[in-house]
Amino acid sequence: MQSRPDWSGAELAARLHVTDRTVRNDVARLRELGYPVDAVRGPGGRYRLGVGAKMPPLLLDDEEAVAVAVGLQATTGVSGFEESGARALAKLQHVLPDRLRRRLESLRAATTTGPNTDGRFPDRPVEPRLLAELADAIRDHQGLRTYYRDAPVELEPYRLIAWQRRWYLVAYEDAAAGWAPYRVDWLRLRTPGGRRFAPRRPPEDLTELVVREVARTGWAVHARLAIDAPAEEVIARINPAVGTVEAIGPGTSVLVTGGDSLETVAIWIGMLGLDFRVESPDELVEHLRVLAERYRRAVS
Repeated sequence: MQSRPDWSGAELAARLHVTDRTVRNDVARLRELGYPVDAVRGPGGRYRLGVGAKMPPLLLDDEEAVAVAVGLQATTGVSGFEESGARALAKLQHVLPDRLRRRLESLRAATTTGPNTDGRFPDRPVEPRLLAELADAIRDHQGLRTYYRDAPVELEPYRLIAWQRRWYLVAYEDAAAGWAPYRVDWLRLRTPGGRRFAPRRPPEDLTELVVREVARTGWAVHARLAIDAPAEEVIARINPAVGTVEAIGPGTSVLVTGGDSLETVAIWIGMLGLDFRVESPDELVEHLRVLAERYRRAVS
């Protein structure tokens, strides 16, 4: 349809080796997908692409096709995207040459996505529609009125960042006069939305802000630990995403960390290989007592 101004239904049917009815069905499907296909009255009926239509062929080399397929395969393992990712992967296969289609089919058959091993709690799904609405708000500089963990907040949204099987919205909250990451699965948008805003200049790289602030405020469980080691030694033993470290003396430091469960936090603490004392929360102290007794029984 891009190669000439218009086609009759009979010409398209002959060109594509299908029936007139299939042509009509395909045109209807193109319209559903948002392509402006105009019908022109006349003998046999004629079709032409409307203004602004563009349907370029999908041309991917081997490496590009594999990269897209791997990305879509990974998407099917993210809560809320299992079905849509699988549908997109299936559609990709239909528009590729036979050689690449066979390669993608073998890739899909040979790979799978593992479960969330961060704890015993399942992922909380994020609706694709919510991500799309947040992306639109970022693009349009549209403020958000939302509940965050049931508390009302008004935000200026700036970036969506996927990290450790979670989606985070980086936003500026005017009431708190500060930047922070907000877990998308803890957001509930309110209507009407907020007012438009003039974009601010972020104080730092927003991905780095997420990694640092999630360790401090973004977990379901937060812990403060006194470590019997200098801050430099603790920092050398942890991933920056796990927590923040503050020196409080020549041989003592404080680690602020967290996780989605007490079990996860206990695992991270054990991997430090250093003596420590739990300053908070009390629930973590009790959980470690239970673990200590369990381990004692295991070696007695």
